[in-house]
Amino acid sequence: MDLSLNWLKEYVDIDTGRDTEKIKEYCERLTRSGSKVEGFTMAGDEISNIVVCRIKSVEKHPDAERLSVCMVDIGAEELLQIVTAATNMKEGDLVPVALDGSVLADGTKIKKGKLRGVASNGMFCSIEELGLTLNDVPYAVEDGLLIIEEDCKPGDDIRDVYMMKDTVVEFEITPNRPDCLSVIGLARESAATYGLPLKVSEPVCKGTADDINDYISVEVKAPDLCSRYTSRAVKNVKIAPSPLWLRARLRAMGIRPINNIVDITNYVMLEYGQPMHAFDRRDLEGGKIIVRRAENGEELTTLDGVDHKLNDSMLMICDAAKPVGVAGVMGGENSEIKNDTTTVIFESAVFDRASIRLTARALALRTESSSRFEKGLDTDTPEKAINRACELVEMLGAGEVVCGMIDIRGEEKADTKVEFDPDGINAFLGTSVSADDMRAILASLDIKLVSENGKEYAIAPKYRTDIENKADIAEEIARMYGYDKIADTAFRGGARVGRRNARQEFVRELEELCVSLGLYEVMTYSFISPKIYDKLGFAADDERRNCVVITNPLGEDTSVMRTTAAGSMLEIVAHNMSYRNDNGAFYENARVYAPCEDTDTKAKEAQQLLIGIYGDGKDFYTIKGICEAIALKTVENYVSASSAKRGYEIKRESDTYLHPGRSAALYKDGKRLMIFGEVHPDASEAFGIDRKAYIALIDTDALFAMRRGEPAFKPLPKFPAVSRDLAFVCASDVEIGAIEAVISEVAGAKLETVRLFDVYTGKQLGEGKKSLAFSLVLRDYNKTMTDEDADKITSKIIKACGEKLGAELRS
Repeated sequence: MDLSLNWLKEYVDIDTGRDTEKIKEYCERLTRSGSKVEGFTMAGDEISNIVVCRIKSVEKHPDAERLSVCMVDIGAEELLQIVTAATNMKEGDLVPVALDGSVLADGTKIKKGKLRGVASNGMFCSIEELGLTLNDVPYAVEDGLLIIEEDCKPGDDIRDVYMMKDTVVEFEITPNRPDCLSVIGLARESAATYGLPLKVSEPVCKGTADDINDYISVEVKAPDLCSRYTSRAVKNVKIAPSPLWLRARLRAMGIRPINNIVDITNYVMLEYGQPMHAFDRRDLEGGKIIVRRAENGEELTTLDGVDHKLNDSMLMICDAAKPVGVAGVMGGENSEIKNDTTTVIFESAVFDRASIRLTARALALRTESSSRFEKGLDTDTPEKAINRACELVEMLGAGEVVCGMIDIRGEEKADTKVEFDPDGINAFLGTSVSADDMRAILASLDIKLVSENGKEYAIAPKYRTDIENKADIAEEIARMYGYDKIADTAFRGGARVGRRNARQEFVRELEELCVSLGLYEVMTYSFISPKIYDKLGFAADDERRNCVVITNPLGEDTSVMRTTAAGSMLEIVAHNMSYRNDNGAFYENARVYAPCEDTDTKAKEAQQLLIGIYGDGKDFYTIKGICEAIALKTVENYVSASSAKRGYEIKRESDTYLHPGRSAALYKDGKRLMIFGEVHPDASEAFGIDRKAYIALIDTDALFAMRRGEPAFKPLPKFPAVSRDLAFVCASDVEIGAIEAVISEVAGAKLETVRLFDVYTGKQLGEGKKSLAFSLVLRDYNKTMTDEDADKITSKIIKACGEKLGAELRS
């Protein structure tokens, strides 16, 4: 909602002038009192140094046939010379002239200079160069100088002549305050905020001796959609441009002036927030207005020239034979005001908000009128608005108002009555505002107080449809008292301090760990296309194809809830490659869903941590290292996957989207925690991945179940450790983890660490053989371990590796 501060001054004595500091103060105070200001515009500042001049003489340019040399009076001691190509001026005309250093509406800067050798000290202006249109200045010509007909003198600022100087404040009006979609509504808020009186008088029109019933009859056949309908008539109408002051106000508020009758309806809508419409009486067949639902298949051409097919859910304004307007949205072309209109029927009504919204949306017609009706209007304003329109008709001499008003009212809504309890309000707000101050605040907002049965009640005006209970009354007092004046207080009632639960804290730590490992977080949709499963290579009977299907999807690409997020991560990898991102490292804590037999739950939700990497220096061991780092930091007692005594094991395992020879899985106590490896070539091709990429799928729920507990203090060992290096020659298909598992099993608690430090293959070992060298750290926590003790352990390890894996000690 735009508000002209020039118009506002008619109702409240707030004069900010062109002082930006005062305007900012106004905006801040209105925002603090609940009417949020988005910003303001200093209308008229787009042009400068353009004044009125009187042409004293016009002569032909000596060296240019199409140019004229004019001497003009700008109210200074000396005349000014202007060279122009315009032809529609003559001596004595008042025209706007842009002086040296002036700025036009399009930003052009005017400098004095010479035209074909003759000095020119400025430029005459047309309406376009002033930023005006023929609607703003009806007597102007479109392709020529503006010949001024207003009351002015040479030297006057052209912005003052055409009332272009204004400050327009843009408000963000919430849907619950339709009363603020008007100048009077915002004036009321401004008056209450500043503690000033509001000057709004009741409209008065004299009228003639004629009877409205001789001109029009009204029948409401859909009272459920029209709670009030008022109508008045104007005869002997004289269609003409509106006066300058009215055109200027409409222009400032973003409305295009058309003619006096149409401008009056728009003016009243802006002033009172009540949409109005005017019909040409001669186009209303039978002299009737019938408010009814449309018949299926009926058609209407609206004022914008668009043909619409109607249905029986739409409320229409009709005459005895046809629709003449879409109620609350737009009038029909078949009854519009024309230049030869002589009798006008004004309409001011209240229509059902839901009906108007649905109709406007169905017809793709969103107008200033429909936007107001959609928010709900009160039933008192139509009478004031239509009387104001008639008052303006008489004020502008646009016609003769016929006496009387047709007024059809539905069931009246009872006044909203809320108990006024000052102590309760203070307790609710945490304030100590006196009861008298509260009464003064409510009075400034037109909220009346009455006493009944020893209690005091607040009665909200009908235009305040948002006030329903005690909390609403408290809000009115709080916003006018000042939210900034309410002291900070601690929560009462033993409110608990919010904190993350154990699951949330674990996920947060997991995500921080991923970031520390150089991974960037991505987020993807939980709903996918079932074609993703084809790209992943899932078999037709793979249980992961059993998805939760979305009932009303946006499209086939988002029709099911994913059972695995592997496809989503591969799409992220492919997307980054397509944008020539040569290196990528991503993670997502993704949610996946599986069907649930419980009809209330419908879906069983789980969480997976997906990791995707590719680029320089990244291989299978990179993704394996990331997975082990995550296990090391998050899982209880995890040291190494070789620690068989603790139930950990890394073993070769694959999935349809992983390379069968370059993938593995990490297990604990028989439960798979994660699977990782290189992306299968077929999956890479399906997703458009053009180089090697690696992916890990980690079961977040399983990690959480096996999470490490609170750190426990472990004393430093009292006895020294003993180191031993063992190199085994074994078959090339023996896994390193298998040997580490045997070492861990044999050495038991006396094995502190085991680390592979060398892998060797060569002719000396023989075909199909490899050498694996391990460094062992042994320690006895109860006594000093001797060399003999260490040798006994290593002998057992060598024997067990030979028996179980066929590995021999390398000599």
